[in-house]
This record gives sequence, C-alpha cells and structure tokens, in this order.
Amino acid sequence: MFNEKGFHATSLDEVAASLGVTKPVIYYYLGNKENVLLECVRRGLDELQAATDLAHLEPGTGSQRLRAYLLRYAEFSLSDFGRCTTRTESKLLSSESADELLTLKRRVDHTLRELIQEGIDDGSIAAADTRLAAFTLFGALNWTAHWYSERGPDRPEVIADKMVTLLLDGLIPRDQAATGA
Repeated sequence: MFNEKGFHATSLDEVAASLGVTKPVIYYYLGNKENVLLECVRRGLDELQAATDLAHLEPGTGSQRLRAYLLRYAEFSLSDFGRCTTRTESKLLSSESADELLTLKRRVDHTLRELIQEGIDDGSIAAADTRLAAFTLFGALNWTAHWYSERGPDRPEVIADKMVTLLLDGLIPRDQAATGA
C-alpha cells in the first residue's frame, strides 16, 4: 500500500484491509501506521544485511564480492520491501523514527563502502573516493523504486544484472577508455 499510494496517502484502514486484519490488531502489535512502515523498512534492511553477510563470504577479489552484493542489492531494490525501504524518507517520519531509519541506512552505506575499499585495497577496483562511489551506486540502484514496473518486459534479476554490469563495467569499451577516445 505504501508503494502504491505513498505513506501519507495510505490510511491505517487500508493497511489493515490489505493485511486481512483489523485496525485494533495493528494498534495492539505495532501501535500506529508509522510503526508499520518502520517494520517494513526493518525487514527490508534485514534482507540487505543477509546480502552483506553472503557477499563477505564470496570467494575472489573485492570487486567480485562487490558485484555479488550489488546484484543482491539491485534485486532487493526491485522487491516490495526494497521499494518501500528505498522510497521511505526520514523527513516523512517523527524525529525518533527518522533517527532510527537513518541509523539503519547508515549501516547499509558503511557496508558498501567497506566492500569498495576491499576492492581498492586488493587492486581490483580503481575508485579513489569510496564515499562518492557508494553514493553513485546507491543512487542509481535506489532510483529503480521510482521507475520499475512489474509489468515491464524484464524480470528483476535480469534488470539487476544489466544495471550492475553497466555500473561496474561502464559504457565505454576498455580500449577507448584508456585512450580517452
């Protein structure tokens, strides 16, 4: 519901109906609509943490682990929880909830920067600025929450693979990139 209509345009009655429960059930277990949204974001970020853990277990270079993580992240960004997580802005929430959201999202940002740095350290990534690289990658992958449609021609895993390949390998062939042509 939050993905379709937005947080403020979605009523608690609609949330309850979509879950097949009553409003009092939501009040009892979660308290209010904002807590429902935060629980969705928490679950989404738990999925990302699992993707992080898997990426760190991947064999190979830092760039290979980064690619594995970004593929999982891109697929996540195309899922319902992923779209909800990436579209939820802290400014829409109370200060307490906004602080929690920012803390959770910083953890994800820190993980990506670590993976980029591992690739820089082992020579498999040429980036010099991990912060800018992380912002660029997240910016591109998070934007899918705004344009992706399940009715589109490609499955999420195909879109994820195409995007990650484009982001990591670029548009310009290597021989042309080296000469500046």
